[in-house]
Amino acid sequence: MHWDLKPDNAVGARLCEPRRVATAPSPAGHRPALRGGGGRAFTLIELLTVIAVIALLAALTIHPAAKAKELARATACLSNLRQVGIALQLYVQDNDNRMPTMRDKSFETNAPPSTNDLPSVDVVLSNYLGAVTVLRCLSDRKKLYERTGSSYAWNSLLNGQDAEHLKVMNLDFDPHQIPVLFDKEAFHIARGEKKGVNYLYADGHIRNLLVLEGTK
Repeated sequence: MHWDLKPDNAVGARLCEPRRVATAPSPAGHRPALRGGGGRAFTLIELLTVIAVIALLAALTIHPAAKAKELARATACLSNLRQVGIALQLYVQDNDNRMPTMRDKSFETNAPPSTNDLPSVDVVLSNYLGAVTVLRCLSDRKKLYERTGSSYAWNSLLNGQDAEHLKVMNLDFDPHQIPVLFDKEAFHIARGEKKGVNYLYADGHIRNLLVLEGTK
């Protein structure tokens, strides 16, 4: 007896059709995972975490770089004050050992002119500085140098005094206790809380002190 095992044409066609697997619909708001080059899926949370870590590392790198740049500017400012100190010494030698008589220019551009204004630092010491740009601090972001001719304030209480016997409010001080020139503002606050202002003292010694501690 012969058995014919050849399938019916209709049945064979159904057997040859590719199967389709039904998939459940994605929940609302669900985003499919992103696949990396190796085929591993990265979720949105993982990607956000990586971005946050990169931003943190960038901030940690930028902060020390900015502080190092400010240290360099502060060092240049100290050098400027030393040069101004030398200019003051030369002026004193040429003027019977007397301190100059001068006053800082006003910050206010619209201030009415005064009849008894004294010359400013950049005018009085111009022949001794070599270049008046030495009166400009690189950290002077408010452009006080451009507005007043100097980033440094002059202690006008010393006007015309004997350079060897300086007094403040009729009180005697050692030369290293009396500030002569100093930053008009805390230009270097990025260095630290108590290093915002550079001072030039009467003996030419420079110290970094807080504004309120300038005479200590």
